[in-house]
Amino acid sequence: SKEICEANNTIMCPLCDQKCPFWLLSDTCTYAKVTHMIDNEGTVVFAMLMAIWATVFLELWKRQRATVVTDWDLYRWDEEEEELAMELINNLQHEPQRYQHSYLRSTIVLLLVLLMIAVLIGIAHALVIYRVIAMALFTQSNLEFLREQANTMAVITGAVLHYITIVIMTKVNRHVALYLCDLEKPRTFSHRENNFTVKIFTFQFFTHFSSLIYIAFFLGRINGHPGNYVRIAGKWRLEECHPSGCITDLCIQMAIIMLLKQTISNVIEYLIPWITHKRRKKQHHPKKRSMMVWEEEEVEDPCKRQWLSNYHLNEVNVFSLFDEFLEMVIQYSFTTIFVAAFPLAPLLAFCNNLFEIRLDAIKMMRLRRRMVPRKANDIGIWLQVLEAIGILAVIGNGLVIAITSDFIPMLVYKHTYSPCVTE
Repeated sequence: SKEICEANNTIMCPLCDQKCPFWLLSDTCTYAKVTHMIDNEGTVVFAMLMAIWATVFLELWKRQRATVVTDWDLYRWDEEEEELAMELINNLQHEPQRYQHSYLRSTIVLLLVLLMIAVLIGIAHALVIYRVIAMALFTQSNLEFLREQANTMAVITGAVLHYITIVIMTKVNRHVALYLCDLEKPRTFSHRENNFTVKIFTFQFFTHFSSLIYIAFFLGRINGHPGNYVRIAGKWRLEECHPSGCITDLCIQMAIIMLLKQTISNVIEYLIPWITHKRRKKQHHPKKRSMMVWEEEEVEDPCKRQWLSNYHLNEVNVFSLFDEFLEMVIQYSFTTIFVAAFPLAPLLAFCNNLFEIRLDAIKMMRLRRRMVPRKANDIGIWLQVLEAIGILAVIGNGLVIAITSDFIPMLVYKHTYSPCVTE
């Protein structure tokens, strides 16, 4: 980065066909310094520590879970067995319920899942096209700031657009996952819940990370060499990383998505139940009638008052906690899989959780009805999901260091071609 800042005589080609002048390599000095803050020797150590932490975290969770299961004596308890037994007990006619597996249904569900994944990847491709068009427009803008920061502005606006697609597709993914679960006709509720969890997490993973995976591992590498361009708006364009490297683009994308999710999404997540509660309270609030002279005011039973106040709260369903689980798992993915590109992700997650614990407590105790307790001896399929994320974290961080980061090329340059060696 020091050599880039001192390259006052190195002239670079124009970034567009029109209105773009030649420029000096030293113009990217600030970007190079930011890249060096993210991409240095400490990045490798940090990525290794985070991969180890992800494994230790899950093992400590299993230890805590085993302690709780022992205290509540739930080792031999099985949720699916109890559910089937309760169905049999509650069946007054004692009719046998036969469960028949259908290969046709399973094949249709699998094809629909693959189709949905293809749609989500297609959305990521649409974001790529947007960045190419935005880059071309910004470089030809009349504003000098946009021309100079065309690459950065394209990445920032692309990240904001990516967040908007995440918000929209989260709703769509839920409806599609529920429809596929109904199509499968699972035998028990726990089986249905596990199937729904796997499907919604798969859809959400591709929604959140398809664009990030492209920027990390494919941007500037699959478009070929100059001459094999992408044709946009009648001109030939090649989408490339910033001259200082791709890891800063990935860092900007992750930072914007995490910040928007932890601010706007949390505010909306709290405001919607609060507004709904105020509306329900206003609708159910009885008007006091005027008392006659000979009438005495009836003393209200405190238990009844508590029941009524609880009834007037927002409704809950069996998936009320599901959104909280999903949000934590997605956050865990952000703080482990691409943490080498955005080292501040764990700090942002920690600060977010400090506030979200209180917001969730207010929602559960003051804005929603009391949940019906359900017996459980673990967090179910979520543990397997977290273990899969841990594996992806090791692979993802390794690939970021090997492919996205300039750590290895910088080492080769430092020990082979740098002025310290040649002069």
